Amino acid sequence: MRTPLLFALAVVVAAPLGAEIPEAVDKAAIPNYRVIRPGLAAAGQPSPAALGRLKEMGFKTVINLRTEKEGTRAEEQAVAAAGLRYVWVPVSAESLSAADVDAVAKVLDDPAAGPVLLHCGSANRVGAVWTILQVRKGKALAEAEAEGRAIGLASPAMQEAVRRVLGR
Repeated sequence: MRTPLLFALAVVVAAPLGAEIPEAVDKAAIPNYRVIRPGLAAAGQPSPAALGRLKEMGFKTVINLRTEKEGTRAEEQAVAAAGLRYVWVPVSAESLSAADVDAVAKVLDDPAAGPVLLHCGSANRVGAVWTILQVRKGKALAEAEAEGRAIGLASPAMQEAVRRVLGR
């Protein structure tokens, strides 16, 4: 007999039949979680418990955009202990560069890396990186920014960083 809490967690984190990664998760465990495309999800900072469950959720790689002062060492250890690949690309509004976006793109373009969880503290930086990636693929800036905002791009400073990196 299942307890109501276990049943609720199973319903929230279970992936649809045949899906690589879940379409929805417990928002307290992984805030601002959103599947961007098959095999790629964006999010805010996963809880320590969620980091330990990412492999069973179908993920192979975690890309963390948070800076060192945000606790990346503990996350790297947790992700490695869970048997996942960890990629750290520290980003801030002041430091965001084309090289940072290139580093993320290299992982996202590697078929062996997926499925991938791309995250930062809130998904703001994820939205910025995604916006730049979409412009590079030929989308109009307005359309790419709309996608970035849907993912989490919210701060004026990060929006300005996107324009700076794009040379606009």
